[in-house]
Amino acid sequence: LKKRGLLPELDESEEINACSIHVPAVVDGETQDWLLMFKNETHNHPTEIEPFGGAATCIGGCIRDPLSGRAYVHQAMRLTGCGDPRTPIEKTLPGKLPQRKLCQTAAAGYSSYGNQIGLATGHVAEVYHPGYVAKHLEAGAVVGAAPAENVRRERPAPGDVVVLLGGRTGRDGIGGATGSSKSHNQKSLQTMASEVQKGNAPEERKIQRLFRDGKVTRLIKRCNDFGAGGVSVAIGELADGLTIDLDAVRKKYDGLDGTELAISESQERMAVVVSPEDAEAFIAAARAENLEAYQVAVVTAEPRMVMHWQGETIVSLSREFLNSNGAVKHAGVSVPDVDRKTHSPFQPAGASDLRSMASSLKSASRRGLVERFDSTIGAGSVTMPYGGRTQRTPAQSMTALLPVLPGQETEQASVMAWACDPERLSAYPYRGAYDAVTTSIAKLVAAGADYKTAYLTLQEYFEKLRQDPDRWGKPFAALLGAMEAQMDYGAAAIGGKDSMSGSFLDLDVPPTLISFAIAPIQAGDVITPEFKEAGHPVYLFQPDGSAQDQRAAWAEFLRLHRKGKIAAAWAVENGMAEAVMKMSFGNRIGFKGMSQNSPVWYTSRSGAIIAELTEDIGNCHPDGFCGKIGHTITEPVITIGTDSASIDELLSLNEAVLADVYPTRTPVEGKAPVLDCPAFTRPVPKIGAAKPKVLIPVFPGTNCEYDSARAAQRAGLETEIFVINNQSAKDVSESAAAFARKLRESQILFLPGGFSGGDEPDGSGKFITAFLRGPETSEAVMDLLKNRDGLALGICNGFQALVKLGLVPYGEIVDCGESCPTLSFNTIGRHQSKIVNTRVVSNKSPWLARVNPGEVYAVPISHGEGRFLCAPELLKALAENGQIATQYADLEGLPTMDPDFNPNGSAWAVEGVTSPDGRVFGKMGHAERIGPGLYRNVPGEYDLQLFQAARDYFAVL
Repeated sequence: LKKRGLLPELDESEEINACSIHVPAVVDGETQDWLLMFKNETHNHPTEIEPFGGAATCIGGCIRDPLSGRAYVHQAMRLTGCGDPRTPIEKTLPGKLPQRKLCQTAAAGYSSYGNQIGLATGHVAEVYHPGYVAKHLEAGAVVGAAPAENVRRERPAPGDVVVLLGGRTGRDGIGGATGSSKSHNQKSLQTMASEVQKGNAPEERKIQRLFRDGKVTRLIKRCNDFGAGGVSVAIGELADGLTIDLDAVRKKYDGLDGTELAISESQERMAVVVSPEDAEAFIAAARAENLEAYQVAVVTAEPRMVMHWQGETIVSLSREFLNSNGAVKHAGVSVPDVDRKTHSPFQPAGASDLRSMASSLKSASRRGLVERFDSTIGAGSVTMPYGGRTQRTPAQSMTALLPVLPGQETEQASVMAWACDPERLSAYPYRGAYDAVTTSIAKLVAAGADYKTAYLTLQEYFEKLRQDPDRWGKPFAALLGAMEAQMDYGAAAIGGKDSMSGSFLDLDVPPTLISFAIAPIQAGDVITPEFKEAGHPVYLFQPDGSAQDQRAAWAEFLRLHRKGKIAAAWAVENGMAEAVMKMSFGNRIGFKGMSQNSPVWYTSRSGAIIAELTEDIGNCHPDGFCGKIGHTITEPVITIGTDSASIDELLSLNEAVLADVYPTRTPVEGKAPVLDCPAFTRPVPKIGAAKPKVLIPVFPGTNCEYDSARAAQRAGLETEIFVINNQSAKDVSESAAAFARKLRESQILFLPGGFSGGDEPDGSGKFITAFLRGPETSEAVMDLLKNRDGLALGICNGFQALVKLGLVPYGEIVDCGESCPTLSFNTIGRHQSKIVNTRVVSNKSPWLARVNPGEVYAVPISHGEGRFLCAPELLKALAENGQIATQYADLEGLPTMDPDFNPNGSAWAVEGVTSPDGRVFGKMGHAERIGPGLYRNVPGEYDLQLFQAARDYFAVL
């Protein structure tokens, strides 16, 4: 494909960290060359034996690859496979965890890590097949990007130094990544749990921050993350000649010998090559980000890897030997003699009418799973995982803006999708893999991208192959099918990963080839799948033969899209009936299909797209692969031939399938009063500021600092992000003094969101409150609020800190006892991430001077501890004083306790609270995560104008 000139964006170098392509991006009106990087990863074996840690380190390891390429990783996708999670626990196989335990705990692990590090998980999917009882599938894919000028790639030279950056080294994970494809047996649960690495998301977040600084990354000649093999591989791969000092490697605890130091796979570490004259500057930059960095090795002229420990040479290996790739192995392969061009329609099992399809496990809603993953962090998500006014139409892809720095703007985005059907692959691996590639590209096309710009990365997962030619024939046939699809569409898989041990006793995983596809796109060109308006024609784009026809169908779809005629689109996977049903859910717009043979609606061919058009266009192509199949209607009913069902019934059936495994609702408790408290007067400062300055402290676990700075700068405020260093008591003391000094130079304190104290019970806000209660810092905070008439804002984790300090609702830093308000766990018992509506109750606060009571605003939320609890007497007093600023509201704009709209069960539906004078405002919803081009599939007014109001407050004439 490269020789044919079909891969013009491909980025190539000696570094093999992640897939990388060049994307021209217009940033602040100027065209820049950006590197778009992506990577997929599996941790099937670790997740099977220890679901939380295995899944957490799956995403942690996946992030590290493009991160070591110096890209800022900003978006993630999760795809898992398991048996039916509704299976009774008594049917669990000996030596296995129950499927329910596996999928629930793995979801908690992956989401915990991703949410803490601040990664927008834009798409989550789970496929079910009895074969995955043999071994769970845990796959992740991430997307990162950086300006190309920030990435320096040079071959290390003798005398260069290797710096170890990040976390310390322990025994955890010895044999973990190297054994990630180990066979599972009946003793694995008891003998292999210690191999699972221990993730530390806040530490990796610090490396993310450091590598976002172009001045730092341009010091790096080459970089490797720590995965399989630890020091021996991460450092050993950097140069032909190396002398490694294992005594220099800092440890989590004493007692590790040289071998353990050499092979430990402790995570959140990087090995970086810099010139000797740049080492001091790099180490200083790392320290400023609260990171440990120190020299551990030197590049030598002799092509040999040498390791020293306690005065002895314990490893000395020639590069020639290391590059030999081990012993040559051979295997026989047998592939059945079947027509490889077979392209027959495929019908998912059990789907023969609307109700059976809606209530099938294959088509079941995964919303209860998806909502535990933060999908809006970074303020770059162009689409939400679920869209429409009701947020019930699932997106088939994820789209995010390139991660430009605060103060910069761009419309350039990327769209990523996946495809894999274990039923199709089991029937015929060759055709199933071809279809996986085809469908993954079709999803990009349905999202508005040009298939000619698509790139792929593949994930293979197969049974233990042994020396059986028939078993070897399955991955062989699948890879040939995937290769033919790549050649047919000119889309290259420029990365991938395999896992070949999906067997347990006599059980095998189904042949699994996942095609991850990605393409650049402008945010304004993104198509979302929910039906937009009644009375529109609905068309099917489906060729009936060759790849040439398929390309022509996609090209015709793109042509119509660029003329503004496509309102919504869905790449067909499990039949047209499923497509129109899910397209109908989001805005409760019905559909009436044209009379066709009923089974046709429940079968599909890969590559087909259903589209809502804005006008009737007849048969849009002479080859007949585009024709009208029905139209949208006002009534919330889906009718296909003689089969008809209401949207409400189908949605209820669809969401009930997995409701016991991944709940979406809890019982409604109490009522939420409708509160109103218009402002008569607001506080004003004695002294104004032409450009007020906002201080944004970054504590260990903070992950919303960039979103916060971007929102403040858009409103004309000056911002300073200040990293709190806690590596030692001296560092904390120096940070406290610097914080107090900087706050006295600022007019606004903004405590952003994150996971201070870790993702643990009652963990949020611990370190923040302890830090701000110190004499020097608390005095500076109260001086800001009482003597200088400054403002303070806390969102999510920052709100929790304000409550624990007493700044809301009391306006003072006080000792909080049992009578004080608190923020507790969401009533649903898990993290919640989606868009909710909030109703303005009071605009007494300067922060809310630009809005009026009764107005309703959409706001992204992402939290696990957001339930506001307060004594009834104090709650009433707060309402009377106008300190309850905002309430969670339903689709009609009324306060509610319904968990669909009140995501945490807050008393009186309270979402935001102020101090008595309104200068301090705390709220759970991320009002800072807004901007042009975001959340295109969830309508609403998003801008509370908090920061514009703060600027106005200081504009004293």
